[in-house]
Amino acid sequence: MATIISKGILGKKIGMTRIFTEEGLAIACTLVEAGPCTVVQRKTEAADGYEAVQIAYQPKRDKLITKPMAGHFKKAGTESFRHVREVRLLDGDDAPEIGARLTCDMFEDGDFVDLIGTSKGRGFTGVVKRHHFKTLKESHGGHFFVRHAGSIGSRKPQHTLPGTRMAGQHGNKRCTMQNVEVLRVDAEKNLLYIKGGVPGAPNSLVLIRQAKKKSKKKS
Repeated sequence: MATIISKGILGKKIGMTRIFTEEGLAIACTLVEAGPCTVVQRKTEAADGYEAVQIAYQPKRDKLITKPMAGHFKKAGTESFRHVREVRLLDGDDAPEIGARLTCDMFEDGDFVDLIGTSKGRGFTGVVKRHHFKTLKESHGGHFFVRHAGSIGSRKPQHTLPGTRMAGQHGNKRCTMQNVEVLRVDAEKNLLYIKGGVPGAPNSLVLIRQAKKKSKKKS
């Protein structure tokens, strides 16, 4: 396996479970099937202005690949894939070669990672659910206005300011969770046990990369 200081891998969210520590504590965690991924492109400071590797996940039939992507995979000498993402590297990192296979054993128990996924789409929701507004009193004339937003402006300026929190599309956005602990690594099954919840629905794509603010839990 190639060594990457700025580690990163693509995976699929499986679902939630719990594990028990030696002290008998039950910790909720999320199972993520991480990898295996294939390196399909190498970007360098000289050619592209930054250091990065492009990784691909989940093989896909050639019949379903567009011609530009088919040429991209053909140039790399690999099979076709469904998902392609980039992982930035730091100066001086040992970058893997094109065609290298990356697996979840690049992480260890106690590592901290950043998780990038797409949150669940909730559709068009009101301000109570979308922004956690308080409701009005349900008595003394509240009627059916208890979940309304209330005032959205004042006399001056005589218009609604941009960015005012209102009802609208909720969820279905790219979101990042930082400094999440990896509780356990199962290299045989390509599984990562990640503490707590992970953004997205089951079977959704998740990018797991080395945390920018933390490295490893102190023993």
